[in-house]
Amino acid sequence: QVQLVESGGGLVQAGGSLRLSCAASGRTFSTYAMGWFRQAPGKEREFVAAIRWSGASTVIANSAKGRFTISRDAAKNTMYLQMNSLKPEDTAIYYCASALSRDNRLSMLRIYDYWGQGTQVTVSS
Repeated sequence: QVQLVESGGGLVQAGGSLRLSCAASGRTFSTYAMGWFRQAPGKEREFVAAIRWSGASTVIANSAKGRFTISRDAAKNTMYLQMNSLKPEDTAIYYCASALSRDNRLSMLRIYDYWGQGTQVTVSS
């Protein structure tokens, strides 16, 4: 089992920044990749960014390119999402997830085995 805990969400004005963290515990040695997803009210959960745990290569959704950066600290078993130039449409609950299998379809929800409880990000205009 892997436990994931997100933190760092909050209320920010448009154009501002937030840094989300996702702390992993448990059987983390089996992790292949971790990702960030978000879900706005009335919408489906969507991919934001993902990172392969070994080598740290990343995949970023088009909506986040140039504004969001995903990173990880392997020693701390923690993943981060630095979000800059935030827009009201970035308002959502942000979830982190971890995948055990070596499946490179990192933008797809179904490859992820474990999910955190989410952290709310609200961007005011």
